[in-house]
Amino acid sequence: MARGAEPQDGLEVVPIASGSVPVRWRVSARARRISMRIDPVAGHVVMTLPRSARRADGLALLRAHSGWVAAGLARLPPAAELRHGGYVLLDGQSREIVHCPEARRGAWLEEGRLHVSGAAEFISRRVMAYLRAQAQVLLPARLRIQAEASGLRPTQLRLRDTKSRWGSCSSDGSIMLCWRLVMAPQEVQHYIIAHELAHLRHMNHGPDFWLLVDKLTPHRRQAEKWLRANGASLHRLVG
Repeated sequence: MARGAEPQDGLEVVPIASGSVPVRWRVSARARRISMRIDPVAGHVVMTLPRSARRADGLALLRAHSGWVAAGLARLPPAAELRHGGYVLLDGQSREIVHCPEARRGAWLEEGRLHVSGAAEFISRRVMAYLRAQAQVLLPARLRIQAEASGLRPTQLRLRDTKSRWGSCSSDGSIMLCWRLVMAPQEVQHYIIAHELAHLRHMNHGPDFWLLVDKLTPHRRQAEKWLRANGASLHRLVG
């Protein structure tokens, strides 16, 4: 992207006072002003510009907040390596990854460690497939238990791989959960499920909603704190 050119979608490395940072430029017909945020999953800055804005204006905003940008990127957790000897979370418990190249079992939990068969280049893919499979079993079962206990029953559950939301509730009564929740402690899962069940009665975040959430789960404060500290690292796992 040449200096002074009209803004275009794309990723580039931009020099700022503290060094160079990766920036993804987005041009939006709906944007009314220039906005800037850090994408904790991709690990770069996202600059959104209206069609009428100049790239130079975006650069000026970026450089005016270079300290904030550098600090925000530095706080991002490193992307975990799903490899032999590495670790992955399941229900908040750290599980060592053990590569078993001669085995033909995919991935399985044994004596507290996650064993993975096949070639080394497929370890990350098989670990992620194992976690997704666990999510397909554990999260619906836990939602069902909490729904029955609360009397709040969703019309359906969908598991998705979302970048920011841990869950959502639609006006038709369906609930979506991010499958990556299966890596979080069960107290965190309990809170997110309670949060979405509460939306079946209150489609807002008003006082009555939060009263109901706290009635459905004792884990809200603890879970919010855990997600602030660890949520981004769960989203950064790839395989």
